[in-house]
Amino acid sequence: MLRRLHHTQPAGFEFTPANLAWARGQMTKYPEGRQASAVIPLLFRAQEQEGWLSRPAIEYVADLLGMARIRALEVATFYFMFQLSPVGSVAHIQICGTTTCMICGAEELIAVCKELITANPHQVSADGKFSWEEVECLGACTNAPMAQIGKDNYEDLTPDVLRGLIARFSAGEVPRPGPQNGRYSSEAKGGPTALTEGTEDRAPFNAAVQRAVEIGDTIKRIDGTEVALRTPWQRQPEVDEAPDAPHPQPAADHPIDDTGIATETAPVKSAARMPDEKTAEGGTAQAEPGQQVNADGPKGKGDA
Repeated sequence: MLRRLHHTQPAGFEFTPANLAWARGQMTKYPEGRQASAVIPLLFRAQEQEGWLSRPAIEYVADLLGMARIRALEVATFYFMFQLSPVGSVAHIQICGTTTCMICGAEELIAVCKELITANPHQVSADGKFSWEEVECLGACTNAPMAQIGKDNYEDLTPDVLRGLIARFSAGEVPRPGPQNGRYSSEAKGGPTALTEGTEDRAPFNAAVQRAVEIGDTIKRIDGTEVALRTPWQRQPEVDEAPDAPHPQPAADHPIDDTGIATETAPVKSAARMPDEKTAEGGTAQAEPGQQVNADGPKGKGDA
């Protein structure tokens, strides 16, 4: 399939201050001179900010990474996860049309999209809220037919269920993702027949759905303020954050310790000390061959 840039392009593009800080943090993952390796996450961040990937956004990312613009354009036009034309302001609906979903009714879901959104894919509805497309397998074959809407899967769909979802999205709601027929996950429709122990203690929803419900950003645009922006591999906050940028706040379940790192991602401090670290008595612990150094000084291989 030939993928071209949209015929109408915005005048320019810039990351929000927080997204720019995030982008610069991603660039530090790679050795000096290899920053172009971050092109895919940065392009996707630009898409998450705007909803789609424009030419100014592609060129902005290329310039930020110090790479030829044509190279970034090659990446953007190669991967189908990049939307090269405007999408609906509320949601872009991706209907899986591969074998299992097709057999289970994907064509009926596409008919609903044609009726309620636009007759053709990759076009924005008259009210500007929605767009749609048919995509290849999204990996939820047991729950066919299904669609990806925003960041989450909506599974076990029927035409009537999809109509209801579109109506709720249009009204400003964010319907719960996951199976829409009462299933917990991808167990048999009649209920699980194995590994049934402990199901009474499980979370209200399966892992993916539970996380989506907790975060609440299923169709939300990403501007960088959703969660704390950190570079745990540097053990410090993101670099070069604009002074006047709004300070992102962590979610309630992601506490931040006094080092500025999410406690769930902070490296565990080892009990072992490096050879040049000082002991509690003020001396320097030195390791001899065959010894390891800890807070109590050198130990031989046979020591407890």
